[in-house]
Amino acid sequence: MKVHTGQPVPPVEFTPDAVTLLRFGAVTRNAHRIHYDTGFARSEGLDGPVVMAQLHGCLMHRAAMAFAGPDGRVLEVEWQNRAPALAGERLVVSGSVGAVDPATGRVTLDLVEHGGRGDVVCCRGRAVVLMG
Repeated sequence: MKVHTGQPVPPVEFTPDAVTLLRFGAVTRNAHRIHYDTGFARSEGLDGPVVMAQLHGCLMHRAAMAFAGPDGRVLEVEWQNRAPALAGERLVVSGSVGAVDPATGRVTLDLVEHGGRGDVVCCRGRAVVLMG
């Protein structure tokens, strides 16, 4: 596939529920109560259990891998959380191609994750891929 700067990254959607957060916390050894205990999360000033930072990163990786294709590779992913997302809220990662290095074949994707109430920006990031 020919890739060019500005080309859109197709959206990847995911709606993590309470069970997903509990399971993800178990496999990543993240037992912080803000991710599964509604009462505790509210006592911390949150509206409910929040999606953990690493799950946002996994969604960024998923979008990069989908763009790179089945024979592609994700070389780097980085992101910065901007706003919390709650269990049950739909998250959508999309973006565009920020740069293409013809010498190395590396493609840099500028990514953004929207979600929650009011479609806020939950995180921004970038990924570097090799196309398959």
